[in-house]
Amino acid sequence: MEPGSKMMSQFRLALIQLRVSSVKADNLTRAGEFIKKAASQGAKIISLPECFNSPYGANFFPEYAEPIPGECTRRLSDLAKECQVYLIGGSIPEEDDGKFYNTCTVFGPDGALLAKHRKLHLFDIDIPGRIRFQESETLSAGDSLSIFETRCQLLVYPGAFNLTTGPAHWELLQRGRAVDNQVFVATASPARDVDSSYVAWGHSTVVSPWGEILAQADTDESIVYANIDLKKLFEVRQQIPVLSQKRADLYAVEWKKV
Repeated sequence: MEPGSKMMSQFRLALIQLRVSSVKADNLTRAGEFIKKAASQGAKIISLPECFNSPYGANFFPEYAEPIPGECTRRLSDLAKECQVYLIGGSIPEEDDGKFYNTCTVFGPDGALLAKHRKLHLFDIDIPGRIRFQESETLSAGDSLSIFETRCQLLVYPGAFNLTTGPAHWELLQRGRAVDNQVFVATASPARDVDSSYVAWGHSTVVSPWGEILAQADTDESIVYANIDLKKLFEVRQQIPVLSQKRADLYAVEWKKV
């Protein structure tokens, strides 16, 4: 998320670690129930996990895919408006003109679509004897970055790491990105289902700009809450001013429009 003009100094964040079943309608219904519960507990920003309405697998994506707007995203829009929250819709398989994408939608408290992000870097791995997974067998990659404004500063990653990459990289990457960018980082994973064809790692997590774990789920279906205080962000940036120390004469990040 990019900062907006009006900053919320404190807010409550909720990550929904949903147990994804093979029944699309049930996934959407239960996601709605969790969103309402999180909002009733004071959450102002709520995130679902990656591929929350579909089993995670290349063979499932075409079957569960829908256009955007479609049934799932219309429901997410209604929920965001009803609950008056920023809702990060994890991701769903999207169908558009015969192609399929892994797409995240974000809705504001008025129900408006703030962003639609198609996954840029598809998850293709082959670790002999452990796991082979190729999103590119059915999915197409997105071709643009997605930025939207809110009244806070936060990086949120809906993800679905597995039992091989999860223990090795899940927490490590989150804490690294938090320290690198001096920002709060949140990751929303599906709950673990050992009977599914792809077993998610779980452990949805919130990390502070200092790299501290503020909240973390285990592997079961649950909601992770964290109270975010942006004063902590500003304190860290003042104490270790890496942003102002960057050598723009030697390197820079450039925005490329496609």
